[in-house]
Amino acid sequence: MKINRELLAPCGLYCGVCGVIIATRNDDFKFKQRLATVYGVRPDQVRCGGCLSEDRFVYCQVCPIRDCVSQKGYEGCHQCADFPCGYIDKFPMPVGRKVQLRAIPQWRDMGTERWIEAEERRYLCPNCGYRLFRGAKRCRRCKQPVDLD
Repeated sequence: MKINRELLAPCGLYCGVCGVIIATRNDDFKFKQRLATVYGVRPDQVRCGGCLSEDRFVYCQVCPIRDCVSQKGYEGCHQCADFPCGYIDKFPMPVGRKVQLRAIPQWRDMGTERWIEAEERRYLCPNCGYRLFRGAKRCRRCKQPVDLD
């Protein structure tokens, strides 16, 4: 498996299953409009190339977790003995914090490649197999409710 390092958010929120990344990759204006409402931004601001890219979503541009990990010389929080720390405890989005508390220990145990594969598999609709995004409450294809986070 070829790993896209730009999608390895140090906080454990793997960018490959982020709605902003998916909307950007698919150039899905309707999805961007929905996400803009959720995040309180304009649809044209719903774009991202990944946490470690030069083109980050507005909320990810200034990230104390990414800065902390970088200063410590780590790839991610999974390498830090202080996890969970105050940055995780104060993460502004509850679903994100929930995922971080689940994902970081898994990343630590599985290693990067297996962890990415597990995250990619996790966010498939259990009913129809459609690719979902982190935080999804309903499959966009079959409309079945989901709770995968």
